[in-house]
Amino acid sequence: MEENLEPNENGHFGKLDGSAMNRWLIVAVVALIVAAGVAFGYGYRQQIMASHMAAQASVANATINEMQGQLNTLTAKLNDVTAAQQAAAAAAQAAQAKTTAAHPNAGGKKVSTESKRLKEIQARIDAQQKQLKETQDEVAKNRSDLEGNLNSTRDELNGSIAKTHEELVALAKRGERSYFEFDLTKSKQFQRVGPVTLSLRKADTKHKSFDVQMIVDDNRLTKKNVNLYEPIWIHTENESQPVQIVVNKVEKNLVHGYVSAPKYKPSELAVSSTGAAAAITPAVDHPQSPDQNPPSSKQPE
Repeated sequence: MEENLEPNENGHFGKLDGSAMNRWLIVAVVALIVAAGVAFGYGYRQQIMASHMAAQASVANATINEMQGQLNTLTAKLNDVTAAQQAAAAAAQAAQAKTTAAHPNAGGKKVSTESKRLKEIQARIDAQQKQLKETQDEVAKNRSDLEGNLNSTRDELNGSIAKTHEELVALAKRGERSYFEFDLTKSKQFQRVGPVTLSLRKADTKHKSFDVQMIVDDNRLTKKNVNLYEPIWIHTENESQPVQIVVNKVEKNLVHGYVSAPKYKPSELAVSSTGAAAAITPAVDHPQSPDQNPPSSKQPE
């Protein structure tokens, strides 16, 4: 039996001592233990992963089975609905065929009746629309006539509206009223124009309108959103007819127009009419007796 020989310190082969053999055995045992531990850990990890995968597969299978069950239920309901619709359609077709066979002209009569009823309704609607149109036209005509009469009466009583300086001169030549032209700039200051005092507060060139304040008989009045050529009528205490204010040009922060006022005051008209009546009254001769005094003549106050 051969003995294990190992070179000693001097390079000679000799027998292994007991301590060296124990050292190698320990190393081998430790290596085996480590390898066994690694193998056990890897096997345990693989087992855990396999368990997880099996659980996930089980859950997936359960979900698939549940969805399959729901799909089967929906399919069954859809089949039932389809079958019911087909049965209803077949029953309706059978009833229609039976009705047509029993009364061949029933469908045509029904359609004819409905068509006749629709025509009657449409005829009534057309008649009502025609009557409404005639009423609207009549109302519009009456309104136009009324406005025309009103404007004509107003023009006859108080003169026409002058849109230009030439038209204003033509109106002044009639001698019926006095006219005062003005140019008002936007300001809080007031400007005397004929019998009224005016102050322009706003001039809207886009909409051709303006706001104005007036002092009439010591009263301050305000007119807003007055349109171009729209007359403002003011009744004063000292005028027999209303004063008219007309703007015939609207510019930025500026308006141009005129004030139309009666030419004579009420007191002047009264004196003038009385004097005219006295001038045209013929003298009447009365027989006088010596005992009578001559009639005294009284001058009108």
